Amino acid sequence: METDMQNAKIAAIENEQLRTGFPDFRVGDTVRVHYKIVEGDKDRIQVFQGVVLKRHRGGARSTFTVRKVSFNVGVERVFLAHSPRIEKIEVVARGVVRRARLFYLRDLQGKAARVRDQKDT
Repeated sequence: METDMQNAKIAAIENEQLRTGFPDFRVGDTVRVHYKIVEGDKDRIQVFQGVVLKRHRGGARSTFTVRKVSFNVGVERVFLAHSPRIEKIEVVARGVVRRARLFYLRDLQGKAARVRDQKDT
């Protein structure tokens, strides 16, 4: 009984911290994430654009992983979906995929690593 009350309190606290106003994006979409970087007493916005590899939907703890190729090196970054440091998320292109996790893209290069666009189908 006591753990049920604790779980209810945790759920209530997490629901208060959820952010709204983000666009609806899915795995396979190309997104542009505007992330606030704090260096000392200065702030700046860094834009990270890439393909969404996976989404972990866990309430306030939900995350999404974005992958891009920069100077022929694959770079992946995991973002907390409800982080106050995310300024905004823009959906650049909608992708058509049949998987919930696109880890197979890590092994592909060049044109083989492209995700089909929704407008191409």
